[in-house]
Amino acid sequence: MAIRNNTVIGFIGTGVMGKSMAGHLLHAGYPVVVYSRTKSKAEDLITNGAEWTNSPKEVAEKCNVIITMVGYPSDVEEVYIGKNGIISNGNAGTYVIDMTTSTPTLAKRIHEEAKKKGIFALDAPVSGGDIGAKEAKLSIMVGGDKETFDEMESIFRLLGTNIVYQGEAGSGQHTKMCNQIAIASNMIGVCEAIVYAEKAGLNPDTVLKSISSGAAGSWSLSNLAPRMINGNFEPGFYIKHFIKDMNIAFQEAEAMGMETPGLALAKKMYAQLAEAGEEDSGTQALYKYWER
Repeated sequence: MAIRNNTVIGFIGTGVMGKSMAGHLLHAGYPVVVYSRTKSKAEDLITNGAEWTNSPKEVAEKCNVIITMVGYPSDVEEVYIGKNGIISNGNAGTYVIDMTTSTPTLAKRIHEEAKKKGIFALDAPVSGGDIGAKEAKLSIMVGGDKETFDEMESIFRLLGTNIVYQGEAGSGQHTKMCNQIAIASNMIGVCEAIVYAEKAGLNPDTVLKSISSGAAGSWSLSNLAPRMINGNFEPGFYIKHFIKDMNIAFQEAEAMGMETPGLALAKKMYAQLAEAGEEDSGTQALYKYWER
């Protein structure tokens, strides 16, 4: 496939991250066709030249590369395997890339169903949040056939800086579970450190200068701790979506006979925040757990 010359990219899901990602593809000169449940979320893209469609079916009919960035595994299943979905209505030779954090099992199913239609499927979840999406510095974890990855790598390079092929279908999603498990416990530590600094009468900004570049350093400490300190709990990544991810990771680990005590604690704490009305806040709102 001559990726650059005849490619029309479909992008389904123009939320917090998808909007920026689709924008990078437009900026690179690709024709981009978009669909989102809420059209207003795509208005900026449409203004900048993206073509609006009314369904995943229309995207599938118009495009030969389709990227999805939706909310939940149930959304992924509907978009890909539903009657009006991508696989049912896509053309042979189309490349489909699900960048939603979903289940490894569903990624494998999509790969097999796509294969029956001559469609090439990759699971490619990302890490980096709204900042990574805006700056095109996402980490992208890819599962599927190596040849398909090789064909799509130039497109991935427009969205991220750390693109790694992980293996067969489902491997990208399994890798994302590793990422979310690491973040879950780390977020508890980041929040505890900031709350401790405040209760000790320290200036938390000054504390960050010392600890963010040392052994305690992490992406969350550098990027989300300042938001906590400033009372900014707007979502770079929603708590409700993080809970979804943690549930997937917990189920997958359980199926492998593995205990995940750190993940279990984080899942419990975030669930309590969601019950208190914080499900649409960013993950840094875990800081509020100590205000209860």
